[in-house]
Amino acid sequence: MELLVIRHAKAEDHGHPGGDGARALVAKGFEQAAKVGRLLKRVNRRPDVVLTSPLVRSRQTAEALCEAAEMPGPVVQGWLACGMDPEAAIRELVAFSDFERVAIVGHEPDLSSLIEWLLGCSGSSVEVKKASITGLLVHPPAWHARLLFHIPPSLIGD
Repeated sequence: MELLVIRHAKAEDHGHPGGDGARALVAKGFEQAAKVGRLLKRVNRRPDVVLTSPLVRSRQTAEALCEAAEMPGPVVQGWLACGMDPEAAIRELVAFSDFERVAIVGHEPDLSSLIEWLLGCSGSSVEVKKASITGLLVHPPAWHARLLFHIPPSLIGD
C-alpha cells in the first residue's frame, strides 16, 4: 500500500474560544490544501480513499484536497485525532490495506511519530510541516515502510 501522510494546512492560532478541535483553516490554509489536491491529480497520485482526523482544520484540509483533486470526499476517523499512537494507527490502517493508495490527514507530532515508527527510526528525525505530503510504500502485515518522497509546502506549485 502507498500511504500518503498529509498534515493539515495553516489554521487559526491556538486559543480558539471553541477549543483546539474547533480551529478552522485560514484563507492561506484552504489554498494550501487545494494545491495539495491539484498536485496529487496532476501527478496521477490521487488516493483511493482519504482518511481524516475529526478536528475541523483536518476535515477542512481533506475536503479542500478532495475537491481540488476531483475525487470523493474524505472519511472521518476518530483515531486520527490529536494524540494518535503509531501502533494504534497501524491497527486501524489494517482495515484499509486492500487499497492501493491511502491518504491520511492529521496532526503533529502524531504524523512524524507514525512515519518514524514505519521507517524504523526515532529521536525526532522526522518533522511534518503543515500542508506537506510524505509518501511511503508500506508493507502489511509487517508494517515496515520505505520512503518514496516528501514534498514540503514550499515546493507544491499550483
